[in-house]
Amino acid sequence: MDEPGAVTRALLAIGHDVRDDRELAERICQACIRELDIDGAAISLHTASPLRETLYASDTVADLLEELQFTLGEGACMDAARTCRPVLVPDMNAIAESLRWPVYAEAVVGQAGVEAVFALPLQWATINLGVLDLHRKAAGPLSPAQMRDALAAADIGALMLLGLRTDPGEERVWDRSWGNRMEIHQATGMVVAQLDVTVTDAFARLRAYAFAEHRLLGDVARDVVARRLRFTEET
Repeated sequence: MDEPGAVTRALLAIGHDVRDDRELAERICQACIRELDIDGAAISLHTASPLRETLYASDTVADLLEELQFTLGEGACMDAARTCRPVLVPDMNAIAESLRWPVYAEAVVGQAGVEAVFALPLQWATINLGVLDLHRKAAGPLSPAQMRDALAAADIGALMLLGLRTDPGEERVWDRSWGNRMEIHQATGMVVAQLDVTVTDAFARLRAYAFAEHRLLGDVARDVVARRLRFTEET
């Protein structure tokens, strides 16, 4: 049997003093950054639905990548969430030249300065909690050993997060990103009422508006909730 990798050992060493989901996500991401030769990491939950929650982003670049994917509805994280399979892109320049993720790929390379992304589902059995996103500024694949360790870390991280999420005896401390997602949920409901459409169609209208106006989805939702923006058939 192969010895566990460095990231796996670091996660197995985490004690029971973790207070909430956000702290656990930070420890998982930081372990990956230390041991996998990557530049940044993020963990998002419920990425296949409108109520996606970014638990932790290691830096402004990681945070931007998460927001871009959620706003545009495309990218490695979104595909990993939908397919429940790892999405590995060692060279984003090649993706930018293809028809896959046309807007996201260009933004990742040109705006964020990232050339490699790796999205690993946080899945345990049939339960998909979300995605662990890793990125590098320079193009290049993870080595076979790094890939094995990253996949094992995603499995362990999913089990640990699932334990926190399903333990009724613990009081959860939510970070501000959840409040942002709740604003999106509330704004979606308001657009349903304004246009008399389904929730799916209302969310699509919010996303389309954000894309057309070159804005983040959370900012558009905040304007809707504050009644600074009202959707009509012409919006």
